[in-house]
Amino acid sequence: MSFFQAILIAIVEGLTEFLPVSSTGHMIIVQSLLGIESTDFVKVFTVNIQFGAILSVIVLYWKRFFKLNPLPALDKTFIESKKDFAKWKVYFQRFLYKYDFYWKLLIGFLPTGIIGFLASDYIDTLLGEVWVVALMLLLGGILMIFIDQWLKYPSPNQEISWKRAMKIGFFQCIAMIPGVSRSMATIVGGMATKLNRKNAAEFSFFLAVPTMAAASIFKLIELLRTSNGSQVLTQNLSLLLVGNVVAFVVAMAAIKFFIDFLTKYGFKAFGYYRIIVGVFLLILIYLGIDLKIV
Repeated sequence: MSFFQAILIAIVEGLTEFLPVSSTGHMIIVQSLLGIESTDFVKVFTVNIQFGAILSVIVLYWKRFFKLNPLPALDKTFIESKKDFAKWKVYFQRFLYKYDFYWKLLIGFLPTGIIGFLASDYIDTLLGEVWVVALMLLLGGILMIFIDQWLKYPSPNQEISWKRAMKIGFFQCIAMIPGVSRSMATIVGGMATKLNRKNAAEFSFFLAVPTMAAASIFKLIELLRTSNGSQVLTQNLSLLLVGNVVAFVVAMAAIKFFIDFLTKYGFKAFGYYRIIVGVFLLILIYLGIDLKIV
């Protein structure tokens, strides 16, 4: 992989990771057009540059990402009390409350983390089927055209509860099917729990951090466990660094654009775009063009 190819892939990753358009589908097209060989490093590269995209979320939303819930002072009588169980219960509740944001991210991540670990081989098999990606792009596009009408009545209560986080986490599991789009699955999941479009999208961004970090680390460990994994990684470290920097910059711009566009216009345009990309891939498959997933 050349620096030019690495930059192009990173641009595609940064643009599509947080948009509901399937980064996998776009990776297939870019890899095929550029003639990139699907080596072990290329597979790790396309997943690991998600670190750059993750960093863009943390930088853009750092005030919310690092904000802990303030705790009121404990009553002096309670502190001096000898009721150990009552104290333990209150301290535990305060601990949960203080780190509430991170617990919700963990709860949202767990379904994907567990199912992804248990079904990793099956998911890898699906990743080899380009027609699955094309079909999911097409079907997901049709869904997005109508989703604004189906889920157009958000609740007055926009707080992300633990129950909401769990439900969105299960929706995220659908994105294990290549072509579905993690962003689409989690935003639709958020709207299905009566969040408005903006809050559903933002929680989707937050949930991407532990999910994409876990996927990146998992792929990196897989590479390092191969016989020459360390050597391959060392030789291509500069490509990995450039890819992450480019993905970071592009993802920041994409997130800002997406939030503004989504709030004003909804999902319909993304639905039509997905249908176009899905049909394009199906035509390439029909013509017998060799398509590979990076």
